[in-house]
Amino acid sequence: MSSFPLSDLVLGAPGHKRVRIVMTLLTQLIYVLFVVQLAVLVRMGFVAGPQAWGLGLFCLLGSLAFYLLLRTGLSERLSGEPSLMFWQNLHSVLAVLWAYAVVPALRGAVLAILVLIVAYGMFALRARQARLLGLLSALLMALVMAWKSLSDPLHYPAREEVMHLVITMTVLAGVSALSIRMGALRLRLRLQKAELEASLAQIRLLATQDELTGLVNRRHMMELLRAERARQQRTGRGASLVLIDLDHFKRINDGLGHQIGDAVLRTFADSVVHGLRETDVLARWGGEEFLLMLPETEASEALQTVQRMRDSLMPLAFEAIAPGLELTFSAGLATCRPGDSIEAVIDQADQAMYRAKQAGRNCTVSA
Repeated sequence: MSSFPLSDLVLGAPGHKRVRIVMTLLTQLIYVLFVVQLAVLVRMGFVAGPQAWGLGLFCLLGSLAFYLLLRTGLSERLSGEPSLMFWQNLHSVLAVLWAYAVVPALRGAVLAILVLIVAYGMFALRARQARLLGLLSALLMALVMAWKSLSDPLHYPAREEVMHLVITMTVLAGVSALSIRMGALRLRLRLQKAELEASLAQIRLLATQDELTGLVNRRHMMELLRAERARQQRTGRGASLVLIDLDHFKRINDGLGHQIGDAVLRTFADSVVHGLRETDVLARWGGEEFLLMLPETEASEALQTVQRMRDSLMPLAFEAIAPGLELTFSAGLATCRPGDSIEAVIDQADQAMYRAKQAGRNCTVSA
C-alpha cells in the first residue's frame, strides 16, 4: 500500500502551484514571528493588548485564507491570477498601515517595512500591478497619517507626519519608477525567451524533417532505425524496410522543370503517408528515393502495404500538376531481423529496388 507523504498533503503536488503555497506558508511564518513581537510590545507598553491582538488576527487569518484558496485550487477559479500575489501584497500593506496606526513609537520602522513590501512587489508582480500597489500604498498611507495626526496629535504630530509622508512618497515614487523599468525588462526577456524557443523548435524541426515533403529526413530516419533495432533486441520481432524510387523522375525534372518535380514529390508524400500505421515511418532518403520502415511487419504484410501505396497513386489528379503526368514507383523490400546490420539490410533493399527497375519498373521485389 503506497503512502501519501505529509508534504504532499500540506503543499500539494510538485509544480508551480506548490511553489506558490510554500511562499504563502513562509509569509504565514513571518506573521507568526510578527505576532510574537506584538506580544513583546504589549508587555513593554508600546501598544494596547486589544489593538495588538486584532492586528495579529488580521495577519494570521488573512494569510491562512490565502493558503486555503491556493491549496484547494479555488484561487484558479476565482481569480485570473492563480498566485493571488497582488492581493497577498495588498494584505501585507494593510497590515503595515494598521501597525503604523497602533504602534506610534515604531512608525519609522513600519514605514521601512512598507517600502520593502512595495519593492518586493516590483519583482513578484507585473509592472501594472506593481504600479497599482505603489499608488494604493501611497494613498492609504496619506489617509492614515492624516487621520492619526487629527485624532492623536500627541503621538502623531502633524509636522512629523508631513515629513514622513514626503519621504515615503519620494521613496515609493522611486520604487515605482524602478518597477516600470523592471517590468519592461521582464517583458523584453519574455519576448526573447519566446523567440529563442521558436528558433529552437525550428532547428529541431529542420534537424528531423525534410523541408520539401514534410517527411522524416535521412538523418532522423537513421536514429529511428537504430531505436527500432534496439527494440528488436528486446522483443525478438523483426521489421521490414522498403526502399522506393519514383520511376522516370529525371524525365519530369528535365522535361517539366524542378518546380513540377518538387510538386510531384510533395504530392507523392501526401498521398501515400495517409495509408500508413502510426508506427510506420516514411522518410525522404534522397532525391526521388524514399525509405519506409514497417515495425513488426513480415514480408507478406509489407508487400500488401506497398501495394496499397501504389494503388493510392492511381486516382490522384497529377493532371493538376502537369497535363498527362502519371507517376509510378519501383520498390525493394528487405526484412530486418534482430542482430542484422541496418546498413546491410538497407543495401539489400537497394539491390532489390534496382532489380525491380530492371524488371520493368512499377513493381516490388523482395530481397
